[in-house]
Amino acid sequence: MADTDEGGYSRKWAALAVLPFLSLGLFDLVLLLGWGLDPLWGFMILPPILFMSALAWIGFRSGFIGHRTIGEDRVDEPAVTEVDHD
Repeated sequence: MADTDEGGYSRKWAALAVLPFLSLGLFDLVLLLGWGLDPLWGFMILPPILFMSALAWIGFRSGFIGHRTIGEDRVDEPAVTEVDHD
């Protein structure tokens, strides 16, 4: 993915990464309303979907997601199979 100067992803790549989850949430909302659920539930379900999508977009955009293991100061921890259980 395209890196930006801040260490995160570009806005376009961040939006493309979040788009499937946002689409799934909106599809779920349309499906519930299509089943005849009270529209008030739609207004109750929509804010968490939008909030989590915005939070994920900010995470991708700022570089918090994706670059956590890359760097010079990375600490090499032993794998689960390499741990001594004596």
